[in-house]
Amino acid sequence: MPLLTRATGRAYFALQAVAGALWWVLVSTVPAVAAATLGSLNPLLVGALDIPLFVLASALVALGVRRATWVVVPWTLLVTAGMVLYATLTGTAGWGAVAMIAASAGSVLAGMLVLWGRIPIQTFLVGPLAFRPARRVEGSAPLVATLLQMMAFWTLFLVVLPLPMIWLERRWQVDATLPDAARLATVIAGAALLLAASLLGVASAVTMARLGRGTPLPGAMANELVIAGPYRWVRNPMAVAGIAQGVAVGLLGASWLVIFYSLAGGVLWHLLVRPEEERDLAARFREDYARYSARVRCWVPRL
Repeated sequence: MPLLTRATGRAYFALQAVAGALWWVLVSTVPAVAAATLGSLNPLLVGALDIPLFVLASALVALGVRRATWVVVPWTLLVTAGMVLYATLTGTAGWGAVAMIAASAGSVLAGMLVLWGRIPIQTFLVGPLAFRPARRVEGSAPLVATLLQMMAFWTLFLVVLPLPMIWLERRWQVDATLPDAARLATVIAGAALLLAASLLGVASAVTMARLGRGTPLPGAMANELVIAGPYRWVRNPMAVAGIAQGVAVGLLGASWLVIFYSLAGGVLWHLLVRPEEERDLAARFREDYARYSARVRCWVPRL
């Protein structure tokens, strides 16, 4: 049974409507909730717009009024931008900013499901992200290209994106305060996990380049089906390594937000990108890939 359907999108908006209504009840009755999510903003002024445009519009989408999607999604994005700016400038209402970021991501994805019945990931898989075999396969070209791609992705996803998250988490006062002993334990665990995941990533990349004569990038995929090295145990060792690296960075920075970002990225990759990649592999390698996927799991290693 497909997971990403219009019914899933409507179910999300139903949940969002209930959560939004409950939040407004708490804002009205619990001062601590109002302070943590709105700071010094006037709840009456915010609620006068948010209740009809967010709560009620979400409920209408859940009831089957698709046109209400064009109300709730833009409004959610607008409020998110405003809350992020407000929380960053004032250092208050951090939980409101976090909640609205999550609501924006959910509303956009669920809105696509409600309007189109799918999330059009194919629209974004163009250019270097389009699935096609590598053209330069002679000599060390695949290995050099793979290592360059790996360093670029590590820099982007393990440094450029997490560092601002860690700073914002502390600026918004939503960071976790750990005792010294627990902090030391998370640093040690993060360092060990980062080393292990990085070694797995390198081993997977080298195997892909040397045996598959291609790279992990969709626009220069392997020309041969790779079932050796780490690929003997799990079908997506580089994805496993990347998610683990992100979690490790979160542990090193004592950032639950970075850990959540890493795990959420893995979920999105699994639901949106993995099916497209596997369709491409099945089309190119046919029975060989069918036997391989039947024997080796996607995420859980089988020794």
